[in-house]
Amino acid sequence: MKKTISFHEFQRDFQDVRPDNFSYDGLKALFDYLEDLSDDCGTEIELDVIAICCEFSEYDSAMEAAREHGNDYYPLLYDDDDNEREEEEVEEEADAYFIEWLQERTQVIPFDGGVIIQDY
Repeated sequence: MKKTISFHEFQRDFQDVRPDNFSYDGLKALFDYLEDLSDDCGTEIELDVIAICCEFSEYDSAMEAAREHGNDYYPLLYDDDDNEREEEEVEEEADAYFIEWLQERTQVIPFDGGVIIQDY
């Protein structure tokens, strides 16, 4: 027997089991992603909070996620004279670069305030 749940029930289950695993905005983006995936595939997804926490990770930025997953090439962080630029200075430009890099490797769920990736 399956039950369709709302975001609030989804959020409550995460708060009960893993309250610090995702931010509110990240959890909302993840819920929307899983709901869309279920609709697209035509199959119901069972809510298993622990499995979801093991499969997805939230980061403050795509740059942070890419660095943690082995991207040690940062062409946007250096100017034409190979001087290091301030990270804040190129944040938006770098975010698009790192999202693309991550999308070539895994599922990426960007949201306002961060990014969630499917761990690989």
